[in-house]
Amino acid sequence: MKVLVVQNKVHEKIEETLNEIKGYLNEVKEKLDFIILPEMFMMPYELKYMEKYKQSNDSEVLNFLSGLAKDNNAYLIGGSIPYTADSKIFNRSYIFDRNGKVITQYDKIHLFEVTYPNGLHFSEAKVLTRGTKPTTFDTEFGKMGVMICFDIRFPLLANKLMNDGCKCIFVPAAFNTYTGPMHWHTTFKSRAIDNQLFIVASSPARNSFGKYEPFGHSLVCNPLGRIINELDEKPGYFITDIDIESIERTRAILPIVKNSVDFD
Repeated sequence: MKVLVVQNKVHEKIEETLNEIKGYLNEVKEKLDFIILPEMFMMPYELKYMEKYKQSNDSEVLNFLSGLAKDNNAYLIGGSIPYTADSKIFNRSYIFDRNGKVITQYDKIHLFEVTYPNGLHFSEAKVLTRGTKPTTFDTEFGKMGVMICFDIRFPLLANKLMNDGCKCIFVPAAFNTYTGPMHWHTTFKSRAIDNQLFIVASSPARNSFGKYEPFGHSLVCNPLGRIINELDEKPGYFITDIDIESIERTRAILPIVKNSVDFD
């Protein structure tokens, strides 16, 4: 299956960001099966912007995402957006089918929290409400899962998705230039190895609008934990062929999943 991973620059104006993404897709001549966008792909990843950029039903951004899926006849993991409902704001990812219809949605369960070396503390929970339910969706290639950024640090969630039958976990993410060099590659490779499946991560580009500096380095890990495609920190995209059948071959050669023990 062919997966397009987008690493767009976040502009101050949403329209500029959407036009950049559309421009990337206009360059693609191959038939795609999946498209994935980054976490908070249309806004600076700062708490003060969550309210300003929040989206709701029939918003410009959701209509854009629906059209992107339909125009490219591909499943779309719509990155994530600050979505407002019932006076709450969620870090939400919408998943669309090839016809541009919403299949499901996922609200980030593990909200990012960090204290930087200079003592500055950041917590999404100051603005966002966490999700409570893991999310999967069915395709002709098998079941797929979705996580968002900080979720990748929690092995039990990835393991839950694997046990639910997922062949690939799509992860819109936005590690920064502090957390990225420490753990970006390690965590994505580890979750792929632990669960012997594919991990696809999409990040905003480094030179995005705002003070937050995304790490970039969008990537794909195979079931052996090998990075089979990766960008640097600059805006761009890549297309990767994912061999879903290699999952069972990997699990037969090195039976980690088979020998896993549940201690509950």
